Amino acid sequence: MLKLRSRRLCKSSSSKHGKGAGNNGGGGGDRGLIGGGDIKWELRPGGMLVQKREGGSTTEGLIKVKVKTGSQLHDISIGATSTFGEMKVVLAMVTGLEPREQRVLFRGKEREDYEHLHMVGLKDMDKVLLLEDPAIKERKLHELARDQAMQGTLHTISV
Repeated sequence: MLKLRSRRLCKSSSSKHGKGAGNNGGGGGDRGLIGGGDIKWELRPGGMLVQKREGGSTTEGLIKVKVKTGSQLHDISIGATSTFGEMKVVLAMVTGLEPREQRVLFRGKEREDYEHLHMVGLKDMDKVLLLEDPAIKERKLHELARDQAMQGTLHTISV
């Protein structure tokens, strides 16, 4: 197993002025090492190994996303490492549209269900556009027209 160490080297003031160059006294070989030394690594969903961020990382916890649907604006909270498919499930509870009826657009592109939010750059307070799939919308209108036509014929038969 390979153990990775971070070495940030800095020049000490004594070596800058020529004093103490080559002197082993009082120093030690790790004078240039700043910080803890060990780097913490994380494996991203895309398979990339990167240095783990410290502090207020947006990949941990929840982010708030603004979702625009027609004339309505919804605010939802979702995990930063969630997928767009998981976002569609949350939006189904808010809007009433089933996940298969939804088309989610971010930065001008329709996003697939398997894509992770943080991998495409979606951050806290970003906006997403939600559209109803036109093919499913048209199918619903045809079914509604057919149902109304059937009800109309039933009314003419009943006397």
